[in-house]
Amino acid sequence: MNISKILEDLQKLVKAGIIKSHETLKDHVFTKMGGQADILAIPTTYEEIQTIVTYANQHGVPLTVLGNGSNVIIRDGGVRGIVLQTSGLTDMGYKEDNFLFAQCGAKIIDVSRYALEKSLTGLEFACGIPGTVGGALYMNAGAYGGEISNVLHSALVLKKDGEMITLQGDLLQWGYRKSVFSSGEYIVLEALFSMKPGVLAEIKSAMDDLTEQRESKQPLEYPSCGSVFKRPPGRYAGQLIQESGLQGTRIGGAEVSKKHAGFIVNADHATATDYIGLIHHVRNTVKEKFGVELETEVEIIGEE
Repeated sequence: MNISKILEDLQKLVKAGIIKSHETLKDHVFTKMGGQADILAIPTTYEEIQTIVTYANQHGVPLTVLGNGSNVIIRDGGVRGIVLQTSGLTDMGYKEDNFLFAQCGAKIIDVSRYALEKSLTGLEFACGIPGTVGGALYMNAGAYGGEISNVLHSALVLKKDGEMITLQGDLLQWGYRKSVFSSGEYIVLEALFSMKPGVLAEIKSAMDDLTEQRESKQPLEYPSCGSVFKRPPGRYAGQLIQESGLQGTRIGGAEVSKKHAGFIVNADHATATDYIGLIHHVRNTVKEKFGVELETEVEIIGEE
C-alpha cells in the first residue's frame, strides 16, 4: 500500500486541510492512547465523505470510520489505510411535526440539549452520553432506560459503493448495543429523530437529575471509554467486577475505577496494551468467580 500515492490522490480530490498523514490518534479519542493513522481524513460535507469512501472502495484501501472516539480503543500499532473521522459534520436543526435532524459528527449530548431548547422530550437519557450521533446509532446507545432505537425515525446513510440511501423501520435491525450499522455496510450521515412535545421545566429537571447521577457515580476525571462491558442477562457487569475484588487493579497505567467498577480508566499514561490487558484480566477473573462471560461494549481496532 503506497501511502504517499494515496495521500497525493486524496489531496487532489478534496479541499485542502482535511487530509493528514501519520496522525497520532490518541489525540482524537477519549482514552488518550493509541497509535498513528496512515491517513486521517476529517471531511466537512457529505460529498467529501462520498469521495473518500468511493476512492477507498475502488482502490482497495482499508477504511475505518471514527466518531469522536468515546467508545473505542485504538491499539498502539495504529490503523492502516484511511481513518475517516466524522467530527467535522455537526449541524442539527428542527423540522416540522416535532422532528429533529443531526449530522453524524454532532455530539448526542448536544442534540439532547437542542431538544430541551425546543421543549421536545425523548432524548433526556442521552444527556450524559459523550458519543456522536453516528456512534450512537452504530451501537444503539442507551442509558437510564432509554435507547436511540426509541426515538430514531430514519437515517441517511452511505453505502460502500458511494450511494446515499435512507433507512428506517425494520431495516435498522435494532438490538441491545447493536444495529444494522454495526455490520459496517453503511456509514451514517444524518439522523432524523421523532420527538414529542414536552414541558421545558420537566425536561430540564429530568436531565439535571441524570447529569447529577452520572457525575456522582462515574469517574469523569480520568480518560476512559465509558462502560467497557455489555450488561450480561440478569446481571450487572459493574457489580460482578466489584464483587470480584477488582476495583483498583492496575496493569501499567490502566486501572479498574475505584468509583465505578464498570469503567477502566487511563489513570497514568496508559498504553492501549495496558488497557486491553486489563480488560482480559477482568473478563478472566469474573469468568472464574461467577461463570459469566463478559462481552465488551467498547470497540477495539488497529494493530498491535
